[in-house]
Formats: sequence, C-alpha cells, structure tokens
Amino acid sequence: MRFIIIVALVFSAASPAFAHINGSALSDSGQTITGHNPDSERVTKNTIFDSRVRTLMLYREGWDFSLPILNLTGAGDQRLTLRFDIVDERIDNLAYSFIHCDKDWNRSSLFTTDYLDGFHENMIEEYRQSFNTNVNYTHYTLSFPNERVSFLVSGNYIIVVHPPGQPDNPLFSRRFMISESGATIAASVKRPSAGVYRDTHQQVDITVNISGIRAIDPHNEIFTSIMQNGRWDNKRANMKADFISSTELRYTSLGDKTLFPGGNEFRQFDIRSFRHLTEFVAEATYDGQYHHVRLLPSQNREFRPYFFRPDLNGRFIVGVQEGVNPHTDADYAWVYFTLPSGNEIRGGTLHIHGELTSWTPSGDNRMIYNHESRAYEAALFLKQGWYNYKYTFVPDGTGEELLLPYEGSHFETSNEYFILVYYRPRGERYDRLIGTHAVVNPAG
Repeated sequence: MRFIIIVALVFSAASPAFAHINGSALSDSGQTITGHNPDSERVTKNTIFDSRVRTLMLYREGWDFSLPILNLTGAGDQRLTLRFDIVDERIDNLAYSFIHCDKDWNRSSLFTTDYLDGFHENMIEEYRQSFNTNVNYTHYTLSFPNERVSFLVSGNYIIVVHPPGQPDNPLFSRRFMISESGATIAASVKRPSAGVYRDTHQQVDITVNISGIRAIDPHNEIFTSIMQNGRWDNKRANMKADFISSTELRYTSLGDKTLFPGGNEFRQFDIRSFRHLTEFVAEATYDGQYHHVRLLPSQNREFRPYFFRPDLNGRFIVGVQEGVNPHTDADYAWVYFTLPSGNEIRGGTLHIHGELTSWTPSGDNRMIYNHESRAYEAALFLKQGWYNYKYTFVPDGTGEELLLPYEGSHFETSNEYFILVYYRPRGERYDRLIGTHAVVNPAG
C-alpha cells in the first residue's frame, strides 16, 4: 500500500463518458430498467427495475463467492443470503416472493402450492440505515428458506423483491437454484488437443452418473448446461451427450459444445479506503456531494503473453477500512475507467464486464471513445470494496460478447465452471435439477 497526497481531480467537459455525473447519478450498472412495468422475460432474468437498488448480492450463507444453489434435501440446514442497498433518504417497506421456472428460465406450469411450503409473499424485516456516509442508503438483508417459507421441489427459481402486495411492480429479480442429489458429476478442464483453439480456449470434459434416477430415455429427458465463472451470458445450455448408456452420460472433446474462451485473469482495484490509495488507483477526491476515484489507465493486454495474477473470477467484495460493518459503513463513489486506444473500434461497443455490472452490457457500463484523449472512458457508481473487471466488446446486432479486443485469451487462465444437470421424464410438469458440480481450471 502506498500513501499519496490527495489532489483535486480535473474533469474534462469534453469527455462524453464523464459528462453525466451531475445528471442521473443513480442509474444502475448492469441490466437496469428505469421505471416499472416489467415483462415476464425481464422478471425471469437478473434485472434491476429501480435505479435506487445498488450492490445486489445473492449467495450461499457463509460463502460470499458461491453460486446461489441449495440442495433440496439439506435446505433446512442451508440458506441463501440476499443483500442489497436502496440509495434513498427514506426507508421502504419491502416484500419478496418466488417464481418457479423451467430449465430455460421460463415460468413453469406449477402452482405456488406445488413448489412452496408457507406464505407466497413475506416481508423483509432486517434492514439498517447507513452510518456516517456521504451517500445515504438503507441496507437490506434476507436469508431463506426460513420459518415462513421453504421449497418443495428442485429446479430454477426467481426471487422478486417488491412493495407489499405489488408483485407485478418489482424493484428487482434474481435467479437461484434448488438441486437434488440424483446425479453424480465428474468433470475436468483441459487444453484443446488441436486446432485454432489450442492456445486460446479451454475444454470441459463431463461424466454424469444417472444410476440413481433410472431414466428411460436419457437422450430426450436429461439436459446439461455449463456456466463459466457464474455468468449467464455465455452459458452452454441443453447439451446432448456424446456417449449415452443406461447409467452414464459423457460429454467429451469430440465437439465444440463444451469449448470456452479462456480469456485473461481479471483486472482489479481496491477502494476500501479513500485516504490510502492502493495499486491501480491514481487519485481520489470529494466534491462535497460524492467521492470520485480515478483508476490508472488500463493496459491493452490483447497481444501480451499470459501472466498469472490471483483474482476473484470477476466478482467483488464489499469492504471499508475506516469503519466496522462494511455493509452499512462503506460509502459510494464515482469510479472512472480509462482505456487508451489509438483508434475507436468500429462495428460494436466496448463495455465494463464483471459482477460489478451484473455481467450484462448496457448503456450505463458502455465505454465512450474520447477522440481528444484517444482513450475509451466510463464511470460507475460503486460501493467501497475490492472489485474485479474486464473489458468486453459487443459486435453490432449480435449481443455476443468478445473478450479478445484489449484482453486477449489464453488456455492457462484460471476459470471456474459450474455444471447443471436437469431431468424431465415424460408426463412431468417441471424440470428437476438433479445435480450440480463446480470445477476450477488451475492457472498455468
């Protein structure tokens, strides 16, 4: 850690990325909808409908970096923790409810009484206002299942937070999963054996033992998906096995369905303190309303050799050095990103990518090219903590994210893969999640 005298920041009025900070200062990063009136598709995604909602986290209790998955048989001992802030002077009374979905995250045909034991709607009773911060907010915490509601079946679920009695007027929705133990999964990550992907991609080999469920038609009844680092945007869904027997399904390197770009290790910055500046932070100031943190200009890593650096695989953790409780004592700041580039890339848009932007490219996290400074620029409104991120390019008209420009891709990169196995026998009304498994590709 190094100690630096804090100096005044000078913001260029010509910079399109930074010009908005005196306007709508609380528009959310990630997938945010200004105003309510959500449609069904948005509700069944990780969507924030109210721009006051900030720093939204959902994880298994006691493991902040976990994917939000619980085991159905152990649900009494396991719980998920939901945390979020409402940036506002007032305290809102909020309720929550659940939606059961099929494997493709469409609403299932089950009735509420088919998948919930308890009340359909409950109040969030644990909340606390921020302490000694310049930006006032209320921090809400919820753990579930609890004494008011629990789950009866496995599968995909959505938690929706909304005003009491108004489930169709949500503040946000978040995905989670309830799993059975019907399948045993083994997996490994390896370097592709040959071809153009050998130096840039990673392949996941999977074996699923289904002897515990006795599926009659495994080819048409069992569906496997893979997620990289908990991302929904590049998930490989509904994969068919390369080899099938009555007790086992194997997904091998014969095809490209389990092939992922390795990407690069995540960039990072630490803003747990505004007084003591850490690596990658250039300067920090306070203008009487907001803290402002300018990061050092990012390097173009596209053609650089692979270099290992420990990271959080794109996640973040809330923290504050000048406080006791990070959830209520951490303040908010505008954080400024700069990526020097001799030219503007045509045919798409550049975005800040990671859990800090909900893994979703949007106008709020888009990098704007400044022709005067010859650099891409953007600003995000973030809570104090330690953050991972990358830059991602989205070609026009595709919605598909590419990590190669400015980042590069390497087979050595450390990534975590999550395997999800769904089962729907003939005549069943919902997709059972019968097994989950996580495997990490060690760096190098």
